Amino acid sequence: MSASQVPRDYYDVLGVSRDAPDAEIKKAFRRLARELHPDVNSHDPGAEEKFKEAAEAYEVLSDPDRRATYDRYGHEGLRTGGYAPNFEAFGSVADIFEAFFGGGGFQTGFGRGFGGGGTVQGGDVGAAAEIDLAEAAHGTQVELAYEVVSLCEHCRGNGAEPGTPIETCERCGGSGQLRTVSRTPFGQVMRTAACDVCQGEGRVPREPCKVCRGRGRKVERATVSVDVPAGIADGQRIRIAGRGHAGERGGRPGDLYVQIRVREDPRFLRDGDDLVTAIDVPAPLAALGTMVEVPTVDGPVELDIPAGTQPHETLVLRGAGMPALRSRRTGNLRVVVNVVIPRHLDREQRELFAQLADTMSEHNLRTDEGVFGKLKRAFGG
Repeated sequence: MSASQVPRDYYDVLGVSRDAPDAEIKKAFRRLARELHPDVNSHDPGAEEKFKEAAEAYEVLSDPDRRATYDRYGHEGLRTGGYAPNFEAFGSVADIFEAFFGGGGFQTGFGRGFGGGGTVQGGDVGAAAEIDLAEAAHGTQVELAYEVVSLCEHCRGNGAEPGTPIETCERCGGSGQLRTVSRTPFGQVMRTAACDVCQGEGRVPREPCKVCRGRGRKVERATVSVDVPAGIADGQRIRIAGRGHAGERGGRPGDLYVQIRVREDPRFLRDGDDLVTAIDVPAPLAALGTMVEVPTVDGPVELDIPAGTQPHETLVLRGAGMPALRSRRTGNLRVVVNVVIPRHLDREQRELFAQLADTMSEHNLRTDEGVFGKLKRAFGG
């Protein structure tokens, strides 16, 4: 962060209230640290700075004295008191992470952890699929293509060219870790990092696999059939177990999370499990009563418009909405009647309407509905 840039409020950085207890602050920082770690945000060039910003906020708010000074005097009070963040002494962001949480606990998006040894579960994968409203109403199956890290079939995941040995890493002695001790703003800290030769595995192939270049895994394009249940709503996710990134050293693969996007249908608005539509009915037919065709997700149906139907009156077709996702209930179709007043009348039509108007009495025009009821109906309530 440059000297001219005003630092953000530490509480805003961590997303906690000013009276948050220490446990909540620590939990918030752990969550942010894992989200912002540059190893899983290689696409975001600002991830490292965001990570350091979160670490700085945690360093202050987790210390009672510094937090009290910050609460009373803000950033200026900390500077006056001699506090200044200094993460450069840590070296890499991984070292900062370890200073707070210790080694061996962080997994990258490819499932590789700092400090090898045990199995490592593969990371989850996110994807999206788009369907229309009728498919959401009846359920459907979509074919989805996505990129995933899978085991290399050529070397069966061990990173070595078939028929060649895998040897103990000389640099780390087979531990998969390199440890150094340094003095930092937090005191003396032992830093543990994955071995840069074996990448934390502890062993290296004498002859790396020609297909995956010794990684044991490769990025490939996979396809999967996704069963979309009837009644699913826009933005909901479907979990498909075991279809994420491959694990390491026998670890199970991650999961695939498919977010469903339901395309807007110009005929309907969705309100929970109900659908809402609107139809135009000429005023004379609304007065006399008529039959009209209305759309549903299963095709058009006939709807009876009772004589005397008023503007914005809502008629209900039971069970013509969306099925509930977790029950056997089905929503309704609410049909809002838009009574159309004729315009551009010719002479004969005007005469007919004039004759009709002369015959109108209070009995024809009276309504028991109050002004608030009329307003509520007019505005779709």
